[in-house]
Amino acid sequence: MIAYYMCFGLFFVGLYGVITRRNLVKIAISLSVMEISTFLFFALIGYIDNGVAPIVNPADPDKIYVDPLPQTLVLTAIVIGLATTALLMAVIIRLYRKYKTFDIREI
Repeated sequence: MIAYYMCFGLFFVGLYGVITRRNLVKIAISLSVMEISTFLFFALIGYIDNGVAPIVNPADPDKIYVDPLPQTLVLTAIVIGLATTALLMAVIIRLYRKYKTFDIREI
């Protein structure tokens, strides 16, 4: 249960960074921290104590299997998050070249 609280705490740390920072790079890093906390949360949802990989063996039907769907969705979300972070950084670089600052108030 403490792992869920850690995920929420990590999310709120990222949210605090997004709300309080003026530097665009720091805001992008805070968004990435928030994104990672949601990935951890979704991976924890699919975790089962003493669970095994979901390879069904008809000879041993009493095993507890881990749900692979949250892990699959997290892997897909990581790829999408990487692409959006790269696009965000490209926009930040373009804004820096035009305005010569990362400060959001000056832009």
